[in-house]
Amino acid sequence: MATVTRAPGLLALLLLATAAPLAAAAEAEPAGTLSVVLENDLFYDVDRHYTNGVGFVWVPDRRVATPDWAVRLAHLLPWFPEQGTVRHGYAFGQSMFTPGDITVADPSRRDRPYAGWLYGTFGLGTANRGRLDLCALSVGMVGPASLAEQSQTLVHKLIGADEPQGWDTQIGNEPGFVLTYLRSQRALAATPAAGLHLDLTPQFGAALGNVFTYADAGLTVRLGKRLPDDFGPPRIQPGLLGSGEFVPAPGFSWYLFAGLEGRAVARNIFLDGNSFRHSRRVDRKTLVGDLQYGIVLDWDAVRLTYTHVHRTREFRSQDGHDQFGAFSLSVKL
Repeated sequence: MATVTRAPGLLALLLLATAAPLAAAAEAEPAGTLSVVLENDLFYDVDRHYTNGVGFVWVPDRRVATPDWAVRLAHLLPWFPEQGTVRHGYAFGQSMFTPGDITVADPSRRDRPYAGWLYGTFGLGTANRGRLDLCALSVGMVGPASLAEQSQTLVHKLIGADEPQGWDTQIGNEPGFVLTYLRSQRALAATPAAGLHLDLTPQFGAALGNVFTYADAGLTVRLGKRLPDDFGPPRIQPGLLGSGEFVPAPGFSWYLFAGLEGRAVARNIFLDGNSFRHSRRVDRKTLVGDLQYGIVLDWDAVRLTYTHVHRTREFRSQDGHDQFGAFSLSVKL
């Protein structure tokens, strides 16, 4: 298995890329929230399976009017609430998956195949009285057109890690789509001690598409001072999806969070392989669970979060659970 030991270098690149927006945010009137999300297993000195995800999320400010066509579309959705202001947002991202040993050109057929996913997302949501309803459509490409091979090769060269050898065996090109629905409801709020606040937020949802098809349910608990009116930090699908938007409080604030999610998976193209052509595949497990915990730090118009994720086995020949870190930086621009 490859050894990777230079996570700080990758984090430095991410922070440098966002330095200019941070400087501008201090002076400009808010137009929206820009979030940069990095999920990677190199935080824990491994390099396998879901090995990297990068996402950019843009949510216009609450004072920016949602386009009329988006509002009309939201009102056509039968599960959306009648009350509440319709919000919209956009995301762009890339995810990559590899077997456990990237140093061999022909990986074991019992291990996860190489795969990549390059996509754009449009989302609609309403938040009202502690409830969030979110519907999102992601469209993109799986396979060599995702540019995952080029991305991993470049990053590994920059950080001095092993060069991946087996991308010629990746699953083939296929247009992909995922339609996702999520409902979160803040169910309990309390003040246990020392001026701290605690709340619980159950959620349930589903995804339908040739990339992912699953039903999921989860629970998130938050503990901190001056808990903001949001639904947790942004994450890359699949996982306990948070929100790309937050309401900053003056000065410094923080909270800790932990969450559990279970998914009943009917389709995962990165394990099942291509839909209409032969490709490498493994025997997917139907039930998958995530445990996540982390910290959110807010300073005026800037939010920094870190999440540790444990994920149960996703395919039957997998030799153990996976873990990875999720780092996000959100800025009011």
